[in-house]
Amino acid sequence: MENIENIKIDLKNALSEKRYLHSIGTMKSAQELAKYYGLDAEKAGLAGLIHDIAKEMPDQEKIQYVKEHNIEMDRFEEKNIGLLHAKIAANIAKEKYHFDKDIQQAIEYHTTGNPNMNLFDKIIFVADKIEETRSYPDLNYVRELAHKNINECVIYIIEFAVKKTIERGEEPHSNSILTINKLKEEEENKKSL
Repeated sequence: MENIENIKIDLKNALSEKRYLHSIGTMKSAQELAKYYGLDAEKAGLAGLIHDIAKEMPDQEKIQYVKEHNIEMDRFEEKNIGLLHAKIAANIAKEKYHFDKDIQQAIEYHTTGNPNMNLFDKIIFVADKIEETRSYPDLNYVRELAHKNINECVIYIIEFAVKKTIERGEEPHSNSILTINKLKEEEENKKSL
């Protein structure tokens, strides 16, 4: 496995200073949440660190990359090439850094969510949205929710993103809608036990 300092150098070469600091912040948040939920903090940190490694890749390069690596593009990604950064980063995690499937999957799911998300995936998803460089009106509430109920936190984050997407006149990714529905169902089932 690649040395963390080498990964940081790769990130500095691939990302703006702001995005690099976001990646470091996501790593820290992922480690903290993983410890809180009893999962592997080091592994979570690695996923958090490289989740956005392809974020600032130009659109043409993203398209070229997915073609060369046989990565499937869905209709939402065809309309919004930026969404591909998650799949590309997951592929880099696999091919360049030889990270395991858990890390690859968490990175792939970190943007739109996925109805098949496990706890590790949810931790990376949430860490990305609550890390120390973030700032938005209800951030403190979201950070508290992350420690109370991770499912409710993911639902809250995705519902906010879906609302913004619709306000822009765009269609939300089907994975986002499916994730919200699945997690709400899980939470309802918990309440009925």
